[in-house]
Amino acid sequence: MTHDGKLSGLRALVTGGGSGIGAAITTCLRREGSQVLVVDADVSTAPDVVADVSSTAGVDALFDAVRDRLGGLDLLVNNVGVAGPTATVHDMDPGAFDQCVQVNLGSAFRCTRLAVPLLRERKGSIVNISSTAGIFGYPLRSPYVAAKWGVIGLTKTWAMELGPEGIRVNAICPGSVGGPRMDGVIEREAAARGVSPASVRLGYEQQVSMQSFIEATDIGEMVVFLASPAARFVSGQVISVDGHTETLSTRGASAER
Repeated sequence: MTHDGKLSGLRALVTGGGSGIGAAITTCLRREGSQVLVVDADVSTAPDVVADVSSTAGVDALFDAVRDRLGGLDLLVNNVGVAGPTATVHDMDPGAFDQCVQVNLGSAFRCTRLAVPLLRERKGSIVNISSTAGIFGYPLRSPYVAAKWGVIGLTKTWAMELGPEGIRVNAICPGSVGGPRMDGVIEREAAARGVSPASVRLGYEQQVSMQSFIEATDIGEMVVFLASPAARFVSGQVISVDGHTETLSTRGASAER
């Protein structure tokens, strides 16, 4: 992909942009000339705004900052997410279930609700980060799956609602992304299943036709495309960036963004 400043002047908000996929998305957007406001609840990642976007009050304060610092908005990337608990449904803690869904799904609703009036002015776009867990069943990860399937449902619905106003809405479904978060997922799954982390890691790789983890930058590059004029009639789409996931059965493995 050429790096020609194709998004020069674009104003973007990336939630959960302080690390992992969010940080890679931010880097790719800035490389192409975008002005990016990064929000993250983790102050150690040095975001532009520290806020909990799973709360209404946090999102209200965030959008005050968006208006003050960006003066408008052309792109919203709903990326923030947590892995959530690893357990069977009968062992799942209800509070942990609710918290996972609130962060992974509720934040997308809260941010989009306030972003639309700003996006409407410039016929902007929204990119929701879902997961291959939003396409397949995923044993031991009920709340994560529920939230990521929900993100796809919101993407399809918002594309229909906002399309007449010129606002595009798409979802990206990452496969297993190498890094500390994926390492933690593997450790917890290995403990829950009573097997070695190495066997779980191998299983994840074998779930994918290309038999490899992806990199966070791969997601960032897809966001650049979806935000660019080249994607001006791409909306309501669910795009997997995963090397072609064949299954998420933990009997052989699973996947995590």
